[in-house]
Parts: sequence; structure tokens; C-alpha cells
Amino acid sequence: MSKKHPIVAVTGSSGAGTTTVKRAFEHIFYRDGISAAVIEGDSFHRYNRAEMKAEMAQAAEKHVNLSHFGPEANRFDLLAELFHDYGERGNGKKRYYIHSDDEAMQLNARLGTDLSAGQFTPWEDLPPNTDLLFYEGLHGLVVTEDANVAQHVDLGVGVVPIVNLEWIQKIQRDNLERGYSAEAIVDTIMRRMPDYIRHITPQFSLTDINFQRVPTVDTSNPFIARDIPTPDESFVIIRFKDPEKLQVDFPYLLAMIHDSFMSRRNSMVVPGGKMGFAMEVILQPIIERMMDARKV
Repeated sequence: MSKKHPIVAVTGSSGAGTTTVKRAFEHIFYRDGISAAVIEGDSFHRYNRAEMKAEMAQAAEKHVNLSHFGPEANRFDLLAELFHDYGERGNGKKRYYIHSDDEAMQLNARLGTDLSAGQFTPWEDLPPNTDLLFYEGLHGLVVTEDANVAQHVDLGVGVVPIVNLEWIQKIQRDNLERGYSAEAIVDTIMRRMPDYIRHITPQFSLTDINFQRVPTVDTSNPFIARDIPTPDESFVIIRFKDPEKLQVDFPYLLAMIHDSFMSRRNSMVVPGGKMGFAMEVILQPIIERMMDARKV
């Protein structure tokens, strides 16, 4: 951890809603004039798309699970090294995993490369003189026998919809956007489950704040759900690991966020439609205090 070069990690599994949190942070950074070094978790996968497909086929022949949730398919050592270097000196290396043809065109134009979707860009230096490092992905607080990423994080934020809702979101996205069959999506969920239990779930005991969306409609069988529950059909449970450390002003938050209430001494509940607003109201003063601490 570092007051001079703080690290903020937003962690959550695929389809969990980390993009909503990322957008909230972007608004905060813009309003406060904060320069952030942005790191995407996918860039620390061990294999590109073609390599991962081949590795998965070999693993299946050996009856071994291989998924992007686990250490075998990621470089947790390099992620921990980046967090360490940034915390110590405010620098480090990054790259991008290219998700689409549009991303490939943009990155090729900037880097002068000839890469396609599913590949990585070359490693490059982080921008100089940034105020903080912002990570968004699967493994912002992962801990294994060989790598401890969490020890370097100054603020950890978890995005954790209940698992049935998470599955509904994944099924809908993979079917509509990627054209995967229902059988293929279920196979992916089953293959990832051991790594999800071992390496994704434990992170949410280490986060400083968790945002968990809970639908108010029936999601008991996510595999036949036709629609993703909307934000207005949900509540968001916000759990603070140590409210005193974060200087959380609950009376202020309850007054600011209409229809919110406390469910435990360290947990509040807000309407799902106010999730983005709640994130900004909660996170902005925390980030501003981190920036003030850099000047001491």
C-alpha cells in the first residue's frame, strides 16, 4: 500500500457489473481532475484467444478444468509486480487484450501494429506522473500461494450480484452478443465453477466495499430466464468492511440517497436504479481523502 501512489482495484466476475463502477470512478476522476493509470484485468491473461482455445482443448482431454478465473490461465505474478512497482515508484508496464475488431483498429492506429481481436498489444510504460492506479477486472485482490495482489491495494471495491443474477447476465450476453448456444454457456459455467469458488469468491472478504445487486423478481432458474432483471427490479446491498477507516457518514448517505436504509451496522440498502449515484456519493470523498494524503 502507498499514500504517494495509491492503487484502487475494482474486482468482480464476468457480467457482474464492474463497468458501472468504472463509469462512476471516471466521473469522479473527471470532476476532481485526477489522472489515473487504467489497467484492464484481461491484459494479464496468460494466453491470447487462439492459445486459450488450444489449451482448453488439451485440458479437456486430460479431464482438467482450465478457465480465465484461475491461476493457470493468468499471470498473477506480473499483476502483483505491477502493483508493487506502482506503489513504490508510480510506474510499471501495461498492455491491452484486444476484444473486438473496433478495438484492434484503434490500437493499431495508435501503436503502429497489425494486431487482430483476441491478441495482446506489446507491453508499454504507464503514463508518467499519474495520481493513482485504477484496476478493473477479475483479480484485483487475488491471493494465491505464488502471488499476493491484495496486499498492494489501497481501496478494494467488489461488484457481486447474487450468483443466479450473475448467470442470467452471462447467459444473455453470451447468447445475444456472441452467439453461443445454451449448452455451451452452461458448459462454461460448470468449467469455471471450481476456480470461481477458489479464486473469485475469496476476494470479496478482502474488499473494503462490496456492491451486491439483488433482484426483486424470480431468478430461481437462471437457465430459462428470458430477461435480465432491470435496476428498478433490484436492490443493492452495500457492505463496508470497516466504516470507521473509510470515515463513512451514514446519516449523510441516507439523506442523499432516497429510499435507502440500514440493514446492519456496516451495511446499507439502496434502490437498484440509484446504484451509480450511490457509488459516486460514497466513493468521491474516499478518493479525495486519498488524494489529500498524497500531499502530506
